[in-house]
Amino acid sequence: MVYLTLASAILAEVLGTTAMKYSDGFTRLWPSLGTAAGYLVAFALLAQTLKTMGVGTAYAIWSGAGTAAIAAIGMVFLGEPVTALKILGLLLVVAGVVVLNLGGLH
Repeated sequence: MVYLTLASAILAEVLGTTAMKYSDGFTRLWPSLGTAAGYLVAFALLAQTLKTMGVGTAYAIWSGAGTAAIAAIGMVFLGEPVTALKILGLLLVVAGVVVLNLGGLH
């Protein structure tokens, strides 16, 4: 159940960050409200996750997975350039999250 809560926190953070892109510097109301709502939900769910998971592992997974997802969304849907270094960086972030997750199982 803790991983479902953490995954939901990641999804909320990704949605909030994506809405921030469309808020045009917080000058557009609905995307700005979407950003605030996404981050509010993300932090609430992350706080619930921290009740049963170590802070280092939970935060590393939350921030790493969110960073990788946002970078991928930028490249796939928002027309950001795809380079070999960006792909390598994404793979390293994902590998780091996996290693920290495996280390958190002990």
